[in-house]
Amino acid sequence: MQVSVVGSGYVGTTLAACLADVGHEVVAIDIDSEVVAAVNEGHAAIHEHGLDELLERNAGDRLRATTSYDDIPESDVTFLAIGTPSEPDGDIDLGALSAAARGVGEALSGLGPDERGLVVVKSTITPPAVDEIRAALAAGAGDAADRVELATNPEFLREGTAVSDFRNPDKIVLGTDSESASDRLHALYEPIVDGREIPVVDTDPKTAMMIKYANNAALAAKISLANDLGNLCKEFGLDAYEVMEAVGLDDRIGERFLRSGVGYGGSCFPKDVDALRAAGRDAGYDPSLLNATVEVNDRQPERLLSLLDDHVDVAGERVAVLGLAFKPGTDDVRNSRAIPVIEGLRERGATVVAYDPVATEAMRERFPDVEYASAAADALDDAIGALVVTDWDEFAALDAEFDAMEESVVIDGRRIIERRNGITYEGLTW
Repeated sequence: MQVSVVGSGYVGTTLAACLADVGHEVVAIDIDSEVVAAVNEGHAAIHEHGLDELLERNAGDRLRATTSYDDIPESDVTFLAIGTPSEPDGDIDLGALSAAARGVGEALSGLGPDERGLVVVKSTITPPAVDEIRAALAAGAGDAADRVELATNPEFLREGTAVSDFRNPDKIVLGTDSESASDRLHALYEPIVDGREIPVVDTDPKTAMMIKYANNAALAAKISLANDLGNLCKEFGLDAYEVMEAVGLDDRIGERFLRSGVGYGGSCFPKDVDALRAAGRDAGYDPSLLNATVEVNDRQPERLLSLLDDHVDVAGERVAVLGLAFKPGTDDVRNSRAIPVIEGLRERGATVVAYDPVATEAMRERFPDVEYASAAADALDDAIGALVVTDWDEFAALDAEFDAMEESVVIDGRRIIERRNGITYEGLTW
């Protein structure tokens, strides 16, 4: 099939590369000429495991990138994968996505009476926002608006494993208003499903987007529950990991997302939960459990800092922050728990030295005056304490490096460091 993907961020680039790799002819469209050049050269402008290999294999063959919308009229499916950042009140900013929808509509405005265009929102938008994007698409399409259908197809990709998640999805959710649009999307995903028992959920566009939000809200709430219980375990002198390992044996609960720690971050959980809360308030309903989910998550970094305060006074002292990405396997620092940790250390008068295997440059844009080490050992050298924020595997191998610290106080927010002689060790919830 002929596919256009508007937007070449984490979702759009992964979508374009994976669809090309299963045999579709894909055009990636982005306003950033540097991003376009990178895709055409066969590498990603982002750090995502396995993505460069797909781009290298398909660029110049079944995948090409451009800044032009010229290919859209010939596409069987056009995806919108534009970011929807958070507003101060938690609602989503639809400005860029609406502009892209209007532009796609304009590109399809010349469709003939027997032609049909299918535009699919891959971006995460609230159910009420579907109408706004549909209106923008129709405004661009003009007289051809009745021949252009808007559908939704939410993504369930985890950063760091996005390529694997696309190839092996737990489910595929298709939100359409017509049988023909559903058939077209089923055909698009046939090489992925390929006889495997992958559930394909057919529903309407708004319900499809609510499934996405409900999915992420449920996972975020599960993490915050694990953290709340973990905080209780810490107060009782118990190991939350031992407790939750047993809890996870209950098949009604399951073992995943029960690892307590410094909290969730990234581009999805914080933004999606906030957007759902904001949409609920607009509709006249204040979701108490989701409010509590956010409250618990927001206080975990301060609990990490308070454990450090119990052992040392950091004012005027050097403190190491290990891990800047919101999770291992990515360079994404959006809503990373390292951000409030660094802010809290600076408020206490500490000199922060930070290290991450891949996310240093991204965090440097946020905190240009923080010292960034080129290795974990350099960050620990002469530090009065260390805070572990991201569970990169290399941190588990640290041993003699702690000997270089002025005072070997290690506060672990991810249970990646082993207790050992020679260091003062505190786990956040164990």
